[in-house]
Amino acid sequence: MRKASKSLPNGLRLLLIDDNSCGLIARRVVLEEQGYSVVTSSRPEDAIEKFSSEPFDLVVTDYRMPGMNGDELLRRLREIRQVPAVLISGMVEVLGLNEHNTGADAVVAKNVHELTNMLRAVDRLAVRPVRKPAASHKRSSNVNKAAGE
Repeated sequence: MRKASKSLPNGLRLLLIDDNSCGLIARRVVLEEQGYSVVTSSRPEDAIEKFSSEPFDLVVTDYRMPGMNGDELLRRLREIRQVPAVLISGMVEVLGLNEHNTGADAVVAKNVHELTNMLRAVDRLAVRPVRKPAASHKRSSNVNKAAGE
């Protein structure tokens, strides 16, 4: 199942992959309510095709899927283009999944807090930080101005 929503105010496009249609729909609804434009795929192969032909700002994928698991999918997607990624799994603790051994930027366990934790991870990874001058740099500039430099 693929569904592209119209472009929303924040302009960020997410690719959401899960072979479980209920999980896919629930996550899509929650992400769209937060203003993300979401394209879904229920098969990793379709996700790779979509990712190859369209721009995305972030990927959210399930771990266990037929034919290809989530970390393999992320490796394949990152051969095409580098984007932040969130991996979701019901096996996080059992398999010891984390950011270091999966290649994901965030790993979220499927549990009662899954949607909240997924949104936190997506919001954190989707933010494009604005660099501000360091406090010490700002202070030294003011000291230099006061000294007449």
